[in-house]
Amino acid sequence: MEFKVFIDGEAGTTGLKVAERLQAHPHVQILRVDEAERKNAVARADMMAASDLTILCLPDEAAIEAVMLAQASQTRLIDASSAHRIDPDWVYGFAELQPGQRDAIANGKLITNPGCYPTGFLALARPLIASGLLADTALVCAPAVSGYSGGGKAMIAKHDAGDLHPAFSYGTNLQHKHLGEMTLYSGLKTPPIFMPSVGDFYAGMLVHLPLHADQIEGSATAAMIYDCLADWYDGSALVRMGAAAANHADVPPMLAADALAGRNDMELFVFSDATEQRFWLTARLDNLGKGASGAAVQNMNIALGLDDHFGLS
Repeated sequence: MEFKVFIDGEAGTTGLKVAERLQAHPHVQILRVDEAERKNAVARADMMAASDLTILCLPDEAAIEAVMLAQASQTRLIDASSAHRIDPDWVYGFAELQPGQRDAIANGKLITNPGCYPTGFLALARPLIASGLLADTALVCAPAVSGYSGGGKAMIAKHDAGDLHPAFSYGTNLQHKHLGEMTLYSGLKTPPIFMPSVGDFYAGMLVHLPLHADQIEGSATAAMIYDCLADWYDGSALVRMGAAAANHADVPPMLAADALAGRNDMELFVFSDATEQRFWLTARLDNLGKGASGAAVQNMNIALGLDDHFGLS
């Protein structure tokens, strides 16, 4: 069976990576408008109407306009922008978030891709809160670092021109657009202190969740936290555990942010001090893979009833 898929915004960073993955997809035909017509609303609407599924790889405002264009068609939508991530009419496209999420994606007509940072944060926080190890009233922070490709074409061009600092933090007004989804889907009652930064590497990211023992319910150990996450993602196609928390010999001396660049999976780690009074949880992923284009293709596969891995080898 072959499905027709239109990528609206294929020329952007995320769109190009989606198209690259779909080139090797055994069950997808990519529909394209002529280059001269790629901003023509009528031509785009025609492609949407002809497709089984449309992936929006557009800035927020343009994505909202594209949804209006698609209303006359029967196409299903996956929006890779942040425009609809906390909209109750849209299914949140993080299949591993919680039981039932995959089925919601499979049956959804409107699917919103998670942000790259929220993917890592939620992968760590949601299981702990849902399992009762971390209270929903907890006050947490989330330091993180991403490759500069997360800033799209503009930031990539700035880097290539030598005009980008080798490392910098941003979002220091504590009003980052990712906070809504990080709070809503984790189940936290108070938004985390989110501390994003960018490093001098193209792709990849680390998202951290530091915790003190008195923030954990009961007498927690690193092994308990590790097992909670391992059980949550048991059988997952694209989320896996890193070194076992209890075996410090397996802990890498350095955790490279770009180690999964070019890949579509995510790796989770649990570290602790010798007395197990302080814990350092980390999610590692590619901001362009599981954090963006890879997630869009995974959601597409689920929506079309296909194996998660198609196009993601």
